[in-house]
Amino acid sequence: MRNVAFRRLNATYGEGAQGGTQMRYRRPQGKGGTFFFTVVTHDRRPFLCEPKNIELLRESFRKVMAAHPFSIEAIVIMPDHIHALWTLAAEDVDFSRRWSLIKSGFTRGCDDACKALPDPSRMARKQQAVWQHRFWEHQIRDDTDFARHADYIHYNPVKHGYVKAPVDWPYSSFHRFVREGKYPANWGSTIMEFDPAVGKE
Repeated sequence: MRNVAFRRLNATYGEGAQGGTQMRYRRPQGKGGTFFFTVVTHDRRPFLCEPKNIELLRESFRKVMAAHPFSIEAIVIMPDHIHALWTLAAEDVDFSRRWSLIKSGFTRGCDDACKALPDPSRMARKQQAVWQHRFWEHQIRDDTDFARHADYIHYNPVKHGYVKAPVDWPYSSFHRFVREGKYPANWGSTIMEFDPAVGKE
């Protein structure tokens, strides 16, 4: 989703514990919280990365961001899920409404092929079976927590075996991070492991 306006982050390079390059982030300052999210399709059906669905997602994000502003710090679109880091405005924590609007905007515009047969509960509420009802949310605690989740997001396509390096996955904020000097282009091309507490699939 590189066409979505991402908020700029400040970062410098440092030496990692094993001599490799790692990022030292400084989170955006302010009272608004920064959150990590995992949003999953219904039954993990893998349709999100079809080109027309990528464009539909982008449009849904743009409309919601215009009406209910927030900053996307990092994001990756996978075939059956989305990982993202958002920062909300001061005193604003209504991320649930934003995700609901994004998902419903996509659902209204997507093809029937994206829609599974709804269960009786969904049918009673006249809901389509495109997304899981719930999503995972984690409030970022500090700069280290932010850095770990940003890295988790950008490494996700490699983690799931779709590509050998993050640079090879088109639907990610990784490319913007490289352009802005926050990662070297070959970052993530070796095996990386993450603390089990980081991320959520």
